[in-house]
Amino acid sequence: MTRSQQRRASWLVPCAVVGALLTALPRLSLSADDPRSWLEKMNKALATRNYDGTFFHLSGGRLETMRIVHRVRAGRVTERLQSLDGSGREFVRANGELTCYLPDQHTVLVEQRQDRGPFLGSLPQFDAAVSDFYRIEALPATHVLGRPARVIVVNPKDQFRFGYRLWLDEKTAMPLKTQLCDSSGQVIEQIFFARLDMPENIPDGDLAPTVRTEGMRWVRQGPSPESASAALGAYRASQLPPGFRLTVQGAQTLGGASAPASHLVYSDGVATVSVFVEEQPATAPGVAAAPDAQPEPPLQGLARVGSGYAFSTIVQGHQVTAVGEVPAQTVEFIAHSVKIYSSGESPRH
Repeated sequence: MTRSQQRRASWLVPCAVVGALLTALPRLSLSADDPRSWLEKMNKALATRNYDGTFFHLSGGRLETMRIVHRVRAGRVTERLQSLDGSGREFVRANGELTCYLPDQHTVLVEQRQDRGPFLGSLPQFDAAVSDFYRIEALPATHVLGRPARVIVVNPKDQFRFGYRLWLDEKTAMPLKTQLCDSSGQVIEQIFFARLDMPENIPDGDLAPTVRTEGMRWVRQGPSPESASAALGAYRASQLPPGFRLTVQGAQTLGGASAPASHLVYSDGVATVSVFVEEQPATAPGVAAAPDAQPEPPLQGLARVGSGYAFSTIVQGHQVTAVGEVPAQTVEFIAHSVKIYSSGESPRH
């Protein structure tokens, strides 16, 4: 993809992906010493505790310092993720909305995010079938930030997903350090805390953005219920990598687009791939294009997006983009398998 195309592709990635720095892991009823029980404890701690920490995010040879603030008060969650260097981006989740302050793009992006978990994880429901595709085991305990820590390894059994290493605080099960790894064990992305506090109370001021928004463009990006009936049901992946299944379907208005895109989410319970299907831009009937107009070419090919990949192609005159924190071949596999089903057909996935 060209640089221009990569900028266009960035609108297809929900901005929460920038903050979702840990992947969801299983919730199972297990013995206290089973490594999977520690993943369950971690997910519970991330969702229910107050915490305020500074961590380093290393990906693609680039190191960024981040601050995360997470507060639970009367059952309501408010969060703020802030880049302390580099882009200066901030993400605030409150009252069912996620607001992404992107000073490097002079843009504020607002999304409805009713069903999302905390920035550092989420709590999906899935059964023990995850063991068909991942090996979960414990390594010898160690210390991180001077605290005793359990070390849990989640290794993929095939080439369609990444693996994880997690260092969990022995007392609280909070993740003190995490690594995203490829199928050969090489580290792709690393997150490690320099400071992690769990105060009883967090003041409102610690959750307020510091970005100055004067002159910035505001974009509301979210579901389009009035167009959902037209966008849903027509597009599906005809084949999927083992273990992946459709978990979310909807219609999403992306950036300044005039029509919603069909939005499908496929997951194996740990890894997640979002698929967006859009109509290709066309000149309106009866309206001549300007002589010097340079239409934006359709997205084609593979692009690196953070620690994952996006792959775009054209299917029956529609732009299809698959994006996720998975190997390149996974997004290519899913994007190439998307097809348009007629009203009489019943997709399997």
